[in-house]
Amino acid sequence: MAVTGDPESRHGIILAKNLKAKKYGINTAEPIIQAKRKCPKLVCVLSHHDFYREICDRINKIYLEYTDLVEKASIDESYLDVTNSLHLFGMDAVSLADSIRKRIREDIGITISVGVSFCKTVAKFGSDYKKPDATTVIMRENIEDIFWRADVSELFLAGKKTVEKLRQLGINTIGELAGYNREKLGELLGKQGYALWDNANGNDNSPVLSYYDKQEAKSIGNSMTFRRDLTGFDEIKAGIAFLSDSVACRLRKENKKCTVVQVAIKDTDFRTMQRQMTLKRATDLQKDITETAMNLIRGNWSATQPVRLLSVTASGLINADEDYGQMTLFDTADDSHEKQEKIESTLDSIRSRFGGASIKFGYFRNDETGIK
Repeated sequence: MAVTGDPESRHGIILAKNLKAKKYGINTAEPIIQAKRKCPKLVCVLSHHDFYREICDRINKIYLEYTDLVEKASIDESYLDVTNSLHLFGMDAVSLADSIRKRIREDIGITISVGVSFCKTVAKFGSDYKKPDATTVIMRENIEDIFWRADVSELFLAGKKTVEKLRQLGINTIGELAGYNREKLGELLGKQGYALWDNANGNDNSPVLSYYDKQEAKSIGNSMTFRRDLTGFDEIKAGIAFLSDSVACRLRKENKKCTVVQVAIKDTDFRTMQRQMTLKRATDLQKDITETAMNLIRGNWSATQPVRLLSVTASGLINADEDYGQMTLFDTADDSHEKQEKIESTLDSIRSRFGGASIKFGYFRNDETGIK
């Protein structure tokens, strides 16, 4: 069986699959129709994110009884640093991992797998190595026997295209990557090459953050798969405006402004185009983000080419109070910008009082596409 998006809304991809489905070669993020070709009797169920969050919040509360250094990596993954709390429980890290697994199985009713290691990257690999309900220990002494023997595609941050490039270099395992010349890899792949080499060698020194420390977002984005393909710039702009409104609202809520806008388009063949632009002036306004995204699209996309999915992301975030917007002697006051700030600020006030759907910009609405 597999957990999937809603096929009727065309979110028809595999979000998660069980071990039996995995044996058929079914992969996360592949289209449902493609997965069912591999396994015609595949049972697909819709996701229940609110329920997942509830369960994962309960699990993280259990983790917090062992250490406050609990960093949520995703909805169902967390890093724990138990270095300074092991003595409180009178056991080593492996025994503690087994104890936590048993407790979650008995108290929550689900199983977890744990990786025990000296850094995040290798611990994450270990948590996926044996499933279900297992503890995998990978230390410097046995890193060659487990971690380095794995296929390079299993390394964190090694995407599909990157793996193809690595295979062209004759690098097929994590061990072969670890033994490759770091500087040469950096010349070929840039910063990612250095990061991959460090991860392969277990040189991940990033600390596990405290559960109580607010982790600042590096970017804020939103995407949408439409009920039918969008055609023409008018429909595309409607989708971009819809997404930009959500992104801008979240920026203001976080008291952030962005300096970079990125747009992604997926066509009917699931090919994706991504473009981004650095702004002359930081912004948290829907109007600015929409205009920038549309400029990127008009310069890189044909109006006749149908669009399946759109994504808008704001990055290069700064605190709103750090944006001084200094004017030169030749600049004039931008009344339209101030008016737009007042408009969108008023929208925020109305939404906070009457709900997020209480008022929207007057962009194109079409129930056939899902833009409401």
